[in-house]
Amino acid sequence: MTARRFELPPLDLLPAFEAAARTLSFTRAAAELFLTQSAVSRQIKTLEERLGCVLFERRTRALRLTDAGQDLYRVTAEVLDRLRRTVARLHREPPPGMLTVTTTPGLASLWLIPRLQRLRALHPQIELRIAATNDVLDLERARIDVAIRYGIPQSQPPGAVSLFGEEAFPVCSPALIAAPSQRLETPSDLSRHVLLHLDYPSARGSWLDWETWLTALGVADLQPAGALHFTHYDQMIHAAMAGQGIALGRTPMIGQLIRDRKLVPPLARTAALPRAYFVVASALAAGKPQVQAFTAWLHAEVALDAGLDAAP
Repeated sequence: MTARRFELPPLDLLPAFEAAARTLSFTRAAAELFLTQSAVSRQIKTLEERLGCVLFERRTRALRLTDAGQDLYRVTAEVLDRLRRTVARLHREPPPGMLTVTTTPGLASLWLIPRLQRLRALHPQIELRIAATNDVLDLERARIDVAIRYGIPQSQPPGAVSLFGEEAFPVCSPALIAAPSQRLETPSDLSRHVLLHLDYPSARGSWLDWETWLTALGVADLQPAGALHFTHYDQMIHAAMAGQGIALGRTPMIGQLIRDRKLVPPLARTAALPRAYFVVASALAAGKPQVQAFTAWLHAEVALDAGLDAAP
């Protein structure tokens, strides 16, 4: 006759045990689980009776786990944590037609989102989810289909396809320099204006840094009228459009804003940036029709921008 497997205790008792063991308090466990203190105490007592051992040393106004309690807590905490993470992942499971794309907040806000109406008109079946972050996410682990990544070519993974490079130059609102007293015709005229800075680690010492620009323009000792600092590029550009100062713009990210005359480049000086944008498809999603359609649309949009910029 084969031995019976040891019977598990009622699993609905384990959350109360885990909370009490973690907080070492029936009262705090009860508050966390929206139960009464006596209900938690009864569940722990029932669990001890079913296991045939004492799990807590009950002291005056204090609890302490026994050796058996510590053993059970280690296993219970791990199992419940894995269950919670699995349930959370299942809740995040995307619908079959959804396409999840990650990119930087700046590119999402200034370049991608304004043209999504054209994507919808061309591919109405694609349900798009945008995960905007400066973090380089693991596409498979985060269940992301496509990334539009910013960086140097050498840092891109195999299969990455170049989308576009960038040029940088000062930009501002047309209204900001409309008055004669605010003219901006030479680099020294920057002293009349507030300079908008991007506080981002990789910006320092690059063409996205005003100190680099002022040195290149021959006015390294220039004292501007003021300074505003931003941690996100799109925030800085919106401040420039609102007439709050001069920003360092990047094309083609702000190309449409320049074509619409929401921003103008007052100084005829540009600099090519060493970084660029690349399209990376998840290995798990590369064959999906919506991934192929989306990446083809991205390249068509880049070609459209190039044609508009080349037009007289």
